[in-house]
Amino acid sequence: QVQLVESGGGLVQPGGSLRLSCAVSETIFRLYGLSWYRQAPGKQREMVASITSGDSTTYADSVRGRFTISRDSAKNTLYLQMNSLKSEDTAVYYCNTNLGSAKWGQGTQVTVSS
Repeated sequence: QVQLVESGGGLVQPGGSLRLSCAVSETIFRLYGLSWYRQAPGKQREMVASITSGDSTTYADSVRGRFTISRDSAKNTLYLQMNSLKSEDTAVYYCNTNLGSAKWGQGTQVTVSS
């Protein structure tokens, strides 16, 4: 059973915007807080934004003020609005529970380049 499916990545110029989406299985969406993670080439996967079932959010210092995480309970979908993108945001982006406890999806590639 596929639990997490990320989409919305692409190539964008510095300063541009993208919105990522993650289709989440109903059970996971209902029971867990959710996060966006990213992994750049040669680097470890890192959490960039988290949201609880009560819609409390936290952000990594590197993205705070530029990224916004949100969730749509009617669609079982997690979002990441990314504004003012920088080259250092280039990575594969993944969604998962706040503990990273679900099976990882394939991710979606975000490339920020002129």
